[in-house]
Amino acid sequence: MVWRASGDSAAAQPGDFEGDKGATLQTGDAFPPTTPPPGDNGDNGDGNNDENALLLMAAGRTLQSLPLDMVQAMKQGTLPKDMLQRYLDMTSNAFLGWLMQFGGFRERLLADPGFMMKVAIEVGIGICTKATAEYTKRGDQFESQLDFVFANVCMALVADFMLVWLPAPTYAANKSAMAAAKKGGLLAPLNNLFKGCPDNAFQKVPPGYEPFTLGQRFGAVVRNGTKLFGVGLFASLLGVGLTNGLIAVREMMDPTFVPLNAPQDVATMSAAYGLYMASSSNLRYQILAGILEERGIEVIFKNNPAICAALSFAVRTGNTFLGSLLWVDFLNILGLQKIGGH
Repeated sequence: MVWRASGDSAAAQPGDFEGDKGATLQTGDAFPPTTPPPGDNGDNGDGNNDENALLLMAAGRTLQSLPLDMVQAMKQGTLPKDMLQRYLDMTSNAFLGWLMQFGGFRERLLADPGFMMKVAIEVGIGICTKATAEYTKRGDQFESQLDFVFANVCMALVADFMLVWLPAPTYAANKSAMAAAKKGGLLAPLNNLFKGCPDNAFQKVPPGYEPFTLGQRFGAVVRNGTKLFGVGLFASLLGVGLTNGLIAVREMMDPTFVPLNAPQDVATMSAAYGLYMASSSNLRYQILAGILEERGIEVIFKNNPAICAALSFAVRTGNTFLGSLLWVDFLNILGLQKIGGH
């Protein structure tokens, strides 16, 4: 069986979900031979191009309808059949198909089809807990101070999303292609320094990958910690800066206005939040995603997604509560908040 394309397959564009009629499957010819990836014993079906070709034919898809990294993996005979099937299943959903156009989402969804559910859980928990805390703290003034509530919730949402995004296990169909795509940009030096490290220190070895070394797994903690420091710094600059600005505007418009808290030192609080996310949050979310969920819940309840979702909700709620307690302790240790203070 052969994959025959009228034109260069390298021209395939990610997200071309309608397919390109210039590429067709023909029977009776030779498909590129299966080449098991390094470290693969060849008995898990990786690179089975005949089966991959049949999957594409059954789905009415063509080579050009696949993202470039998957096209290259198919040419090399290193694309696992299960991963191709997962991609085809998810792109049949309009929303997930749209997300699959973006490399970062594609890597995470291929490694964990429940990734967006976990984002929704984390963000939902964040909104509810933060809004509840704001209401408890402000009481009767809650409605009149919705601008402050909005600023604080925005800061929390940025942090919550990135705390799911960065430690999430990933799978790249063609590691060299994805590495080349990451050579540019602001994070290029960091990506080059930690090249070969997984995105989660505890994640399973994806199909076709060489086993991660202990150094690479440790590097994942350091790399994510570095990124989360930047996320925490930015989120806190946004939240604290916006809150301080709102206080200043309120005081100008209403001289009788008394804020619940005195304006905070933006630089100090932002650095503190960055350090907290790089240390406590980083380790907790790496363990949550890589051990509790991927190696625990999703293995024990593999065939019951409803139970997996319920348990993920439970452990993420508990982790959020624990994180709130640890954040207060962290501020107390740094002397930035008195015990019992607001």
